[in-house]
Amino acid sequence: MSTEFIRRNSAAGMMPWLFRSYKNGDVRPGLSIIHGTSSGVRVEFSGPELLGADDLRVLQGLVSLATKPCELLRAELADAAMNEPTERAMRRMKLALGDDFVIKGSYAALAREIGHADLSDTRTLRACIERMCKVSAITEEGPEEARRQNASRLITDLGNAGNGTNGRLHVDVNPQITGIVLGLNTMRIDMDEVRALRSDPARLIYQRLCGWICPGKSGRISIGTLCSYVWLEDETCAAIRQRRVRARRALQEIIGLGWQVEEYEPGEYKITRPAANRQISRRKNCGLTSS
Repeated sequence: MSTEFIRRNSAAGMMPWLFRSYKNGDVRPGLSIIHGTSSGVRVEFSGPELLGADDLRVLQGLVSLATKPCELLRAELADAAMNEPTERAMRRMKLALGDDFVIKGSYAALAREIGHADLSDTRTLRACIERMCKVSAITEEGPEEARRQNASRLITDLGNAGNGTNGRLHVDVNPQITGIVLGLNTMRIDMDEVRALRSDPARLIYQRLCGWICPGKSGRISIGTLCSYVWLEDETCAAIRQRRVRARRALQEIIGLGWQVEEYEPGEYKITRPAANRQISRRKNCGLTSS
């Protein structure tokens, strides 16, 4: 798997258009996404249907559960990713964690990790995991005369037993594919923040912002780009206006986590991510309009 792709394209590392916002009952289109980088890496994801914000949250929870037994190691790897060549950092990750993140536990533990209200509701969580089991990825890199290709699945193994709060779970998640899907530096995502978010647009926007705004740093973005993080297809003018309202409401949720958002021009924002290792202080009044 190309580590150059992750290091040079942290925002692209979260695979644009892979996760989208869907209403209950919506028919999800098939998943077929091809993404290329300036460094010559080509990544193709495919599957029977696109993934939603619920799938993203479950994937975040699975990665968090997989790395909980080695919190110190995870911190060292995250620091390494910031301070040494990414190729070396990823080699350290593979040697330390093996070919897969292995999660052995219960659906109740996964539900608690992501803030899922009903700990006995295994059906929703199972559906998300089964959807991701069907997602495959093919990466190609290198010069045209010597292209290297690698194929794998997002979730490489799944085992279930029982239902409700006693339902057991065994999942193997491919860490390198997950690194491309979520972005390498999202290993440091704060699950307290993930659990605090309530809407799909806020979860999707938050995930993408974490991919290119480091803790304690700022970035600038337009309302149109924020909307593209959540919705794919073009709509009528009325629908676009409504989506912008919902995107601004999502920013309100993110500000409630302690992020700072300044609208320096109409529809243009400077967003500052709080420094790592601080206590979340939820704020209700963020000063953004919803018009």
